[in-house]
Amino acid sequence: MKVIHLISGGDTGGAKTHVHSLLRSLTNNVDVTLVCFRDGPFAEEAAALGIKTRVFPGRFFAALGEVEELIRAEGFELIHSHGSRGNLAGALLARRTHLPVVSTIHSDWKLDYMGRPLAAATYGVLNAWALRHIKYHVGVSDAMRRLLISRGFRRNDTFAIYNGIDFGREIPVTDRAAFYERVGARVAPGDVVVGAAARLDPVKDLATLVRAVAAARRSAPNIKLIIAGEGAERTNLTALAGELGMSDALTLCGWLDDMDEFYGAIDINALTSISETFPYAITEGAAHRLPTVSTRVGGIPNLVLDGETGYLVEVGDSDTLGARIAALAADAALRRTLGEALFEKASREYSIDVTCREQIAVYRQILERERSGGRAGVLICGAYGMGNAGDEAILDALVAEMRGIDPLMPVSVLSRDPEGASARLDVESAHTFNVPRVLSLMKRRRLYINGGGSLIQDVTSRRSLWYYLFTLRAAKARGCRVMMYGCGIGPVTRESGVESARKTLNSCVDVITLREPDSVEELARFGVNRPEIILAADPALTLLPASDDEVDEALSAVGADPAGRYAGFALRLWPGFAEKAGAIAECARYVYEKHGLTPVFIPINHKNDSDAAQTVAALIPDVPHVLMPGPLPSALAIGVLGRMEIAVSMRLHGLIFAAGQGTPVVGVSYDPKVTAFLRCIDGECVDLTDATGETLCALAGRALAKRADPEALRESVRRLRELEGRNTAAAAGLLGKEVVGNG
Repeated sequence: MKVIHLISGGDTGGAKTHVHSLLRSLTNNVDVTLVCFRDGPFAEEAAALGIKTRVFPGRFFAALGEVEELIRAEGFELIHSHGSRGNLAGALLARRTHLPVVSTIHSDWKLDYMGRPLAAATYGVLNAWALRHIKYHVGVSDAMRRLLISRGFRRNDTFAIYNGIDFGREIPVTDRAAFYERVGARVAPGDVVVGAAARLDPVKDLATLVRAVAAARRSAPNIKLIIAGEGAERTNLTALAGELGMSDALTLCGWLDDMDEFYGAIDINALTSISETFPYAITEGAAHRLPTVSTRVGGIPNLVLDGETGYLVEVGDSDTLGARIAALAADAALRRTLGEALFEKASREYSIDVTCREQIAVYRQILERERSGGRAGVLICGAYGMGNAGDEAILDALVAEMRGIDPLMPVSVLSRDPEGASARLDVESAHTFNVPRVLSLMKRRRLYINGGGSLIQDVTSRRSLWYYLFTLRAAKARGCRVMMYGCGIGPVTRESGVESARKTLNSCVDVITLREPDSVEELARFGVNRPEIILAADPALTLLPASDDEVDEALSAVGADPAGRYAGFALRLWPGFAEKAGAIAECARYVYEKHGLTPVFIPINHKNDSDAAQTVAALIPDVPHVLMPGPLPSALAIGVLGRMEIAVSMRLHGLIFAAGQGTPVVGVSYDPKVTAFLRCIDGECVDLTDATGETLCALAGRALAKRADPEALRESVRRLRELEGRNTAAAAGLLGKEVVGNG
């Protein structure tokens, strides 16, 4: 792999540190060359670090031609740009060389020239244009990636890689007294020194830091402030310190060559920026085990956990910042505790090795996509975005399993609620019935997944069957591999539907994985025999429940004691339900009076399950009961059902969620898929048409008796989860990949 990096060559601060440390680490695994468009310390230091460095200091367009010749002569495969000049060069070279270009976004480009209108109107505008003409982008935090997406950059073409440093190197010891003397700081023995490494620019909001230190000095006059950096705000900061009576306590020492010496000379690391991505000032301070106080911006809250690994304050809040600084200045033990906690977390999660590994993975992903003509990743279609926790659970599991195959590959989803799917799962999403968009996505994805549930059926709607068969044909016609994933089949009641399904599945589908043996038999009845057919299990079995705290909060919100004893009921409106509501009410009364379990009605599909629950609840006004509101996120529904001592469910995914958590179940079956699942786990079951109060109470009693020996249910679920792994293995095979993890 050969990668050329483009940068102006005049960069300082975090961008300089990032490029030098990244390229120095990358050289062990990748053939990298650094191109600078000006000579000076940046290029000299890069060369001294062993980075192959070329300088093209002439006029920009002449230099650009030389870089193009270098790219062609040495056979580079990918261009990586940094900063406004590097981005402009990258965007122009993308057109000339037809190579993929990725830009690392070190800061919010709209704020880079704050207070400098002429620079904003020239460099800022050119940089914004260039970024729009570069296909791939890396933000140095999740927050920066989210900002890129919010500004219209493609979700699947943006990545997040946090700045990392070498935490294993030996930190030199600083002669503090000599440092203070050299920079002109008036620091006496016993003083506590607050430090900030930042350019003196409005976006860094160092005025808030000066005000905070002035406030902290009222209770701790031994606090001093040293700022390492240069910029246009120097005069304003000096004047502000004078107004606040702390001129002797502030030292503006300009740019420093040796930042280890700076961090070794301070006691508290501070950052007050209005906007950041993930600054090196935080990780470099962490390497020195410094307690840190920062504004809550960018990716910083991922590392600085308020009260655990440091303190966070809101932008511009000098009062809270001053109070935090005063508290740290007064307590040396607290400074050590927070500094050690920050070092431990940073060294584990934000090392240069992690950064390098993730950057190489992004390079490989980009090259793989480009070599396949831009066709990559997965498009997932199903009954999503309609308020059904079971269907959303299938989608959650599918996305997690695809990312287990390859965390960086593009994942797109068709949903009735595309915005909700994108926000929840961080996927590209389109409306299910936006046909032009659907067809466009099919041309760009390698694998089309008809995902989970019983989509090939005509009981709820014939139009649904025709739609899903249409998508299978369209995906195959547009060059996708096609898979039906962990699904159920049928019932299809019309012969025309069976014939259409047989033709489509035989001619357009590569692999079908099924969630129960009954569906295998149904496909055989249809005459489907050309795709590879694999018995697997429902993907939702792999999902984890919400945390105990989240479940406690949800129960408390409806007046239920989190430590109480409960029986869960997951019901749905279905032909014949009204006649059987009384029988279900008898069962609810039975579990309360006989076993002391309060009935909890849990909506899987909030749009009509709540009506079914209220119908039954109205029949037991004298029995305490709980009506959970919907919609419930799938993880929360799983967590709540895991708290039940028994679950009585008409909904298939109510049974799956409960059984997956070891809760004994009673199924009230209106559909063969419910009966088939219960057969797989040896669960109690009665057909809706045969349900009576006596029968349901007897089944509930038998299910509750199984709590004395839960191992049988756990073993059944364990076997199903093992089978479910066949879904992922089949998808990985169609993608030409191996399964590297799960979730």
